[in-house]
Amino acid sequence: MPKYPELCVFDLDACLWDKETFELSAPPSSPSHEILGDLNGRGRGVAGVRCGNDVLRLYPGSLLALQGHADGAYPGMKVALASSATTPAAERIARAALERLEVLPGGPTVWDLLMRDWDGTDVNQIGRQPPLSSNKAETHFPRLRGATGVRYDKMLYFDDCIWYDHCEMVASSCKEKDTKWGVVTVETPSGLGEKEWRIGLEKYATMRS
Repeated sequence: MPKYPELCVFDLDACLWDKETFELSAPPSSPSHEILGDLNGRGRGVAGVRCGNDVLRLYPGSLLALQGHADGAYPGMKVALASSATTPAAERIARAALERLEVLPGGPTVWDLLMRDWDGTDVNQIGRQPPLSSNKAETHFPRLRGATGVRYDKMLYFDDCIWYDHCEMVASSCKEKDTKWGVVTVETPSGLGEKEWRIGLEKYATMRS
């Protein structure tokens, strides 16, 4: 059986989805802001949300990963978010979008999955307002480890790394003292595609075999 991470962590902007939330003008706040579309051949559901004049959508690899997780395809794995959304407004937009974007037709939404994994507790680290910062290695990941109890060497992390090389920062700083192993990271400069998702699972399995 393949070895899966105990915790898969996703960045949001330009990684899990196709927009930078600081560039969006408003959160999706009503059903009229929901855009229906095909959910990876599983039927029609909320595939996008209107945030002012822009539509925000999950990348194909993100949807594939979350659908597989919803189906129980990755035994023992849970998911969480580590996003350094730049402003409080960007954080509000992100959280509103997560509550509306569907993984499967009729639900669960992305937020439903995040809550399911942690029995309704919000372990996600979104934003950069204190106690968070722009440095995920210093704030987001230590807080994730504390909130989830999952060791760094049992985590897999995806980030676009366009503004900062978060993957390198996290991989080099967030390590366990006993094994000297840290978070397995995958850069997604063009967003999380299906190829990047599979590469990430293979990389984790290889490095932890």
